[in-house]
Amino acid sequence: MASTVESPADSLSKLDINGDWASSAPNLRNNLSLLSPDQIELGKMLLEMGQSHLFEHWPEPGVDDEQKRAFFDQVARLNSSYPGGLASYINTARELLADSKAGKNPFDGFTPSVPSGESLTFGDNSFVQFEETGVREMQNAAFVLVAGGLGERLGYNGIKVALPRESSSGTCYLQHYIESILALQDASSRLVEGGSPKQIPFVIMTSDDTHARTLELLESNSYFGMNPTQVKLLKQEKVACLDDNVARLAVDPRNKYVIQTKPHGHGDVHSLLYSSGLLNLWRHAGLRWVLFFQDTNGLLFKAIPAALGVSATKQYHVNSLAVPRKAKEAIGGIAKLTHADGNSIVM
Repeated sequence: MASTVESPADSLSKLDINGDWASSAPNLRNNLSLLSPDQIELGKMLLEMGQSHLFEHWPEPGVDDEQKRAFFDQVARLNSSYPGGLASYINTARELLADSKAGKNPFDGFTPSVPSGESLTFGDNSFVQFEETGVREMQNAAFVLVAGGLGERLGYNGIKVALPRESSSGTCYLQHYIESILALQDASSRLVEGGSPKQIPFVIMTSDDTHARTLELLESNSYFGMNPTQVKLLKQEKVACLDDNVARLAVDPRNKYVIQTKPHGHGDVHSLLYSSGLLNLWRHAGLRWVLFFQDTNGLLFKAIPAALGVSATKQYHVNSLAVPRKAKEAIGGIAKLTHADGNSIVM
């Protein structure tokens, strides 16, 4: 039996059966012979999403061919790193931009109130009891540090986790966090009778800006005493920048074959944990808790054990830790939002 290999031209013919999809971008159409079938599909998706401007200044085949293929390599990365792909990213952006232009408030119909919760006072009997429960539960926990930002707003050119937590010792934030986790790991193993000591997993979400420098900080300091196998770095991918209110992707003004990108935000940590397979590994290992914290909050570990104790005692699925907020104080807060239909959320 004879076998055949599909060529890009064959793929183009099949795609054209459903319409002359490349007519809006003649410069792309002229270059289709350079592309693989997967790249042709990405090109079709971009045109269907109104992104024909990306190919407006492409020259004829034979000029910058490798850069054209590199463009589609970038598109493939952007497409695979966002849930639902670039089409979902563009559609979501258009909806949000349209709502913003129309002045639509997503919180219309909601009434804010102070949510119910446990008030912790450092050192009292309740705090001590919750703290002991939390330390015991550390055997079943993993820590996740969101550390994708630089210290530019603080007048610092390095990564924020390398900043000194306090001036007397110069201990940096990352060292403080690791030493705190190791202390909790040791204390937890001593509280669990008959149990073997467990290493607490520690994940750091980095970005293009911080990944190499975070790894260098860890390696140059022997991971501050933590076993390197405990530490996992997950790099947050960037997302495409938008050029206008109809969500056209922005082309780099210095290179017509590059889409401008930007960091996407802390929320990516959840999809990264899922796509990396870590959540499944932790679940199969019997872990029950994931503790998220940000890069420059050195006081946090004084309250984390008690907060975890509250979650374990009350069997919470999600628990957030916050300090009381004074009126007009420029810090975030946690509020309960109740809709007119009776549904409520806490955020």
